[in-house]
Amino acid sequence: MKEITSAHNPAVLALRELQRPRARRESGLFIVEGVKMVREALALSLCRTLIVEAGRDAEHDLMARQAEDAGCEVLLVTPAIMQAVCEARTPQGIACTVAIRPGPETLDGRLIVALDGVQDPGNVGTILRTADAAGFDGALLGSGCADLYGAKTLRSTMGSVFRVPVRRTDALARELERMKACGYAVIATELGGEDFYANCPHERAVLVIGSEGHGVSREVRAAATHHLALPMRGGAESLNAAVAAGIMIYEMAREG
Repeated sequence: MKEITSAHNPAVLALRELQRPRARRESGLFIVEGVKMVREALALSLCRTLIVEAGRDAEHDLMARQAEDAGCEVLLVTPAIMQAVCEARTPQGIACTVAIRPGPETLDGRLIVALDGVQDPGNVGTILRTADAAGFDGALLGSGCADLYGAKTLRSTMGSVFRVPVRRTDALARELERMKACGYAVIATELGGEDFYANCPHERAVLVIGSEGHGVSREVRAAATHHLALPMRGGAESLNAAVAAGIMIYEMAREG
């Protein structure tokens, strides 16, 4: 275990840089914070550098030993450095770097969720977590979506970022056309669409969730085989993107 007390240490500066999307892309690394996320990264052998807060090292001794046994670098840092490295207001005293894995060249399986410009990190992370819980087989992230490896998105995934295959693309409509040619139903969710419950496919389908402000883009809408909406029986005109996605994801995953 290497002890670091200076905020100007090159290792600390490099870790702080990982708060920026460009630095994450260039280094191929991102930071996960907190006990649950670090534990999952260690269990999946994804941890590269473990950062432990001095004074809380006894609390995290087991994970530190696991990291050392796996050949990871372990840094013991001051509370001020931990606060600088993490974006959470109250860090849990442990974090780690994880290598960004290349996404699959194609997605297959029974059910896929696609995000078309979903900008809120909490929505992106929550939708990914819900898709994981419901047994979806992957996620497509189009341009304009919140960064998958930003701190807020990662916290919202609660570890699902490690389990759900994610393909990022700047040509979502083209990807959906390809999947449609392979036999997938492509569901564009939009106001004024047909009743979701009466028409939603349960096999070989892609559920597209549009941006919070503008919905599904025109190009993606043109690639869809279904144009569906949740029925609004009360006074609300729409639902939060993650809430709507959760309802539809679980309905699509339902068997029988």
